[in-house]
Amino acid sequence: MKEATVIDQHAQVLPSSGPKREALREKGQFWTPFWLAKVMAAWVTELRPKTLFDPAVGPGTFFGGARAAGYTGRCEGYELHEISFDGDRLGLSPNDLSRVVVGDFIGAQLSRAFPAIVSNPPYIRHHRLSDERKAELRQIAERVLGFSLDGRVGLHVYFLLKCLEYLASGGRLAFLLPADVCEGISSRPFWNRLCERFRLEAVLTFDESAAPFPKVDTNAMVFLISNNTPLDSIRWIRVRKRDSEAIVRSLRNMKIENRDNTALTCYKRKLTEALATGLSRPPRTALSHGTPLSHFARIVRGIATGANEFFFLTNEQITEFGLEKRYFVRAIGRTRDCRDDTLRTSTLAALEAQARPTWLLNLDGTPKERLPTRLRSYLVAGEKQKLNERALIQGRRPWYKMERRTPPPILFAYLGRRACRFILNEARVVPLTGFLCVYPWDTRHDAVRKLWRALNHPATLENLAFTGKSYGGGALKVEPRQLDTLEIPKAVLQEVGLEPPVATELLLLEEPASLPPRRSVQKSGKMNSTKGFGPTVDKRSRLKNPASGRA
Repeated sequence: MKEATVIDQHAQVLPSSGPKREALREKGQFWTPFWLAKVMAAWVTELRPKTLFDPAVGPGTFFGGARAAGYTGRCEGYELHEISFDGDRLGLSPNDLSRVVVGDFIGAQLSRAFPAIVSNPPYIRHHRLSDERKAELRQIAERVLGFSLDGRVGLHVYFLLKCLEYLASGGRLAFLLPADVCEGISSRPFWNRLCERFRLEAVLTFDESAAPFPKVDTNAMVFLISNNTPLDSIRWIRVRKRDSEAIVRSLRNMKIENRDNTALTCYKRKLTEALATGLSRPPRTALSHGTPLSHFARIVRGIATGANEFFFLTNEQITEFGLEKRYFVRAIGRTRDCRDDTLRTSTLAALEAQARPTWLLNLDGTPKERLPTRLRSYLVAGEKQKLNERALIQGRRPWYKMERRTPPPILFAYLGRRACRFILNEARVVPLTGFLCVYPWDTRHDAVRKLWRALNHPATLENLAFTGKSYGGGALKVEPRQLDTLEIPKAVLQEVGLEPPVATELLLLEEPASLPPRRSVQKSGKMNSTKGFGPTVDKRSRLKNPASGRA
């Protein structure tokens, strides 16, 4: 009962939007719930270290959790915002916070290592970091990993690296991080290097019902690491209930394998398997393995207009502006505009009745002066709004030239809280960026329908968890190159009667000539066009297209 009282008193009230929500994003301040802080603090202080260090103290939740777990040692740390301290209500004495430095941990020069470190670091995205700060962060990565990280990595990753740099021999570290740190295409080199230098003891993941931040679009995880010789296995725990005591007992009894109870499920996993599968993902069963989707189809993102409000119009708007429909193609923008697994012309009619846009302005490079008067006036109005100066649009020549897509036989709704699904495109529309385009190599009607059935099979959809990025509330996001790797189980292929095209090597998909060129992969060891952490070299080889004869 005492713990429940503390939880109720310190649950952070998260504003849903507005200036207060933006202020949270700017500071990255999302407080750890007390029940989880107690688990993390109990593990790092189990060996009774003299000092517990927190690089982002916040209100002092981890110190309070450590005291609640029976820790009697010294508490030290850093906090950038002094106003965050909340020691009184956490049962902390003034002495517990007397060794907290009000300052910047990342820029600090520390004089010694620490035997116990615990943190929920500030979750600050890369676009909020200055170039000077990014240069400073690169140096941290190079010291700890031996290589620099992609410029799109958030500040929280560098908090982890600097803390590992100052983790004493035999010391323990517990860090709360978003799942995307281990779900990017190239995050594997990052974790491979860390697991070569430190021992990954355990990973905690959470069901939606036990999510530490239920109102935040972040799938949180806890990483328990020690500065000891690495082992070939780890403990992987799925938490289903917010039961601190059950989790602590499980962590202390490391000999238990595959234990299943109402609060959590524990697995002992080979480190190589866990890294290959993804640390945020559950172990794979043998039955889930199959043939990658890249053997059956080419995946391309939907059209990025750069200004949907200008290029993507309703029937009424086209009439109002006096535009001719011969300059438009039928399109779909939002996944919720198609709630079924088949997109028909009747779907478009229903959207039109709801005044939803279904017409995409589809101009080529024709000079503006040669276009009809009404259309020319419409483009001039867009220029007055400075649409031609927007980042995504200004590189086009001319700026109003639209990306081209052949209507894909299958659409993939790849992001949202609804289950991801594959949609049969009977209406032959082109999709915007709310969808991915799936172009089967075998374009025969029967083959397309078989592939669509195989992709929507529950066993195939379950495999999406092993390819995409997970977010709060059970949402998934799957990028084109990740969808390439989606495996259709052998049993599903047999059930629908689908034979994979003859293939002898892995597939590197080519995008249509109308797409912007990909940025090349640099050989300097730094990431570029593929989001991730470690250095990568794109070694995917080409496969001949069985349907068209093209590579």
